[in-house]
Amino acid sequence: MVRIKELNSGVKYMLIASFTFAIMGAFAKLASVHMSSLEVVFFRNIAGVILVGIAVLKKPMTHVGGKPFLLFFRGFMGFTALLAFFYNIANIPLGDAMTYSKTSPIFTAIFAFVFLQEKLSFKGWIAVFIGFIGILFITQPTGVGFSKYDLLGIFSGVGAALAYTSIRELRNFYDTRAIVLSFMLTGTIGPIILFLISPYINISELDFMLGEFVMPKGIVWFYLIAMGVFATISQLLMTKAYGETKAGIVGAVSYTNILFSILVGLMLGDAFPSMMTSFGIALIVFAGIMVARAK
Repeated sequence: MVRIKELNSGVKYMLIASFTFAIMGAFAKLASVHMSSLEVVFFRNIAGVILVGIAVLKKPMTHVGGKPFLLFFRGFMGFTALLAFFYNIANIPLGDAMTYSKTSPIFTAIFAFVFLQEKLSFKGWIAVFIGFIGILFITQPTGVGFSKYDLLGIFSGVGAALAYTSIRELRNFYDTRAIVLSFMLTGTIGPIILFLISPYINISELDFMLGEFVMPKGIVWFYLIAMGVFATISQLLMTKAYGETKAGIVGAVSYTNILFSILVGLMLGDAFPSMMTSFGIALIVFAGIMVARAK
């Protein structure tokens, strides 16, 4: 049996990052009891804007630029995917919400092939196929089709994949902090606009992107601060992991986040995944690892 201290440092960083990301999800779920998922997204991003803003003030950005629409696209897709992700965290088991979000590498492989002409091996295409079968096992569509949570879950993976694919192009033109800010600024300004127009929109299907701003009180402040702290820790550890070890290995280890999320979710009162859902999760994890290894 492999001991923790014998593990590669990049693997250890990603294991801890996966665990802290699951804890972040737990605090987001707790905060969602007291406010809309839109407001949770707002607080998640405004903390990042402040932190990255301080970093930019200390060391100004230097980049070529010239892709403002692509930069906005990255921010917009990341923001909308996050809206769907946090809405699902509030309404379905934490493990299921995380599993949907972890489909993004599968969709990224497809988008990189289509838009960036990146080659996808035969094994890569098999992985994509297995991933889609896994999604079907989790969603278990009936004669009516997919549920709202299924569609938002799939979109959280697709939207994140489009954002990640655009980053591959943007990093040739912009400082990394500019790319991060494009996402966090959109995720801060976007909710403010949606708060203002929400009273005038009465469409139940759009409740994932609508909400009334409610000033947090008492323990809710703790949930929001803890969410921001654990999200930041997770991001830093993920970055260190990718700097220490091959991306394929780190990407594969990142799927432990699903296991941690299921366990944390159970402690919050989530039901244990059914046999069909568990099989679907296993297929998505397998597909994601295959894609990671291919890269």
